[in-house]
Amino acid sequence: MTAKPFNDTFLKACRKEATDHVPVWYMRQAGRYQPEYRAIRAKHSFFEMNYIPEVCAEVTRLPVEQLGVDAAILFADIMTPLKPIGVDVNIESGIGPVIANPIQSLADVHRLHELEPETHVPYILESIKILRQQLSVPLIGFAGAPFTLASYMIEGGPSKHYHKTKAFMYTEPQAWQALMDKLGDMTITYLKAQIAAGAQAVQVFDSWVGALNDEDYREYITPVMNRIFNALKDTNVPTIYFGIGAGHLLMDWNRLPVDVVGLDWRTSITTAREMGVTKTLQGNLDPTLLLAPWEKLEAKAKEILDEGTKQPGFIFNLGHGVFPDAKVETLQKLTQFIHSYKQGV
Repeated sequence: MTAKPFNDTFLKACRKEATDHVPVWYMRQAGRYQPEYRAIRAKHSFFEMNYIPEVCAEVTRLPVEQLGVDAAILFADIMTPLKPIGVDVNIESGIGPVIANPIQSLADVHRLHELEPETHVPYILESIKILRQQLSVPLIGFAGAPFTLASYMIEGGPSKHYHKTKAFMYTEPQAWQALMDKLGDMTITYLKAQIAAGAQAVQVFDSWVGALNDEDYREYITPVMNRIFNALKDTNVPTIYFGIGAGHLLMDWNRLPVDVVGLDWRTSITTAREMGVTKTLQGNLDPTLLLAPWEKLEAKAKEILDEGTKQPGFIFNLGHGVFPDAKVETLQKLTQFIHSYKQGV
């Protein structure tokens, strides 16, 4: 059977090059909304799905084949590299990551190990190698950003307010800096290993950094994010930075050496451009609209496409991940609509 020609539309958009259609992929595009995913998940725990490269590759590939999107994102979790460095983490159904040994002191930070990808996460690297043989679209690798990882590690699990995290940041500056250094090193090492294995772009998820004001972001977070993205420059692989509720940080992100800024649904593409964001933009449909009548969903998608295609450098995505109540058929129809809209942008 003849292999499909490689579709590099997503990579071109990352670099602000001309594309024959708007590229689209969806955060959390492999997940519980898919009957096939649920069948696989019934046989394996979340981390087991990571540990078996053939299963990980199947789950990663499924939405590409099912939806027709322009990129795959590796099926893993931002917690995946934390287990081997000494974080006792489990993904609990209905809760999320729960950590039995939260960080409370500088001594706790010093007890964390260095990540050795070939030894600690060989299954991730093998999954990437398998996928590069199977996919006809780019594969996106990813990692959690230091602040977001630290928030779980300090709180012991998900949080609404991040009081413990911010209190640790303010009251234990030496320990906080040590934690940022440790997690920054881990993120660089992990992403470089993914790229060496074959990932063609990488996204850094800073899901909860919007909890910080811009002044604190600049003091406590900007240095480590600069270091991460600068360290990845020599790979020549596009980098993406995404967070939730972080519209007030967009100009800080625009100053980082990152290629693509991901927007959630709270900040429009027009607003981001008017603020002065010059990077390629990715986003930013409210995932809840996947439950709306098609006419409403189509109208909002058209609005986002009209805003995004006013200048080069736009990738359609959701403003957060697909959730279990979404329908495969809705995402298929939306993908077709995006691909057929304004061809030749």
